[in-house]
Amino acid sequence: MTSDLRDAAIEVRENAHAPYSKFQVGAALRTETGAVYVGCNVENVAYPEGTCAEAGAIAAMVAAGERVVTEIYVVAGSPQPVPPCGGCRQKLAEFAAGNVRVTMATTAGAEQVLTVAELLPGAFGAAHMQGS
Repeated sequence: MTSDLRDAAIEVRENAHAPYSKFQVGAALRTETGAVYVGCNVENVAYPEGTCAEAGAIAAMVAAGERVVTEIYVVAGSPQPVPPCGGCRQKLAEFAAGNVRVTMATTAGAEQVLTVAELLPGAFGAAHMQGS
């Protein structure tokens, strides 16, 4: 099943807007309904204003009315698989259970698989907001 996510992430990566870093990233996620949503990084000359590929895929999912990620695939043209940044790890933890698989890959085909919990141990979550 991951092959369709891989193909979607590789395809959307080509749409990345990365004129400054030249570092294109694509992400594809699957939801509990089986739908696939994609995102690519979008840089801005004011660097902090850019958007990560994972965040774009999550935004597309939420815009479509879905809220549960069951699998995600991230691909970049790097020597080794690139993990989601810290902010994207927290965004994934918002919509994905700790055991959800995150496949990180290179355009050359190397892959590394970790769970959301392995990427973000001790994640801040809704349970921390109880009683406030």
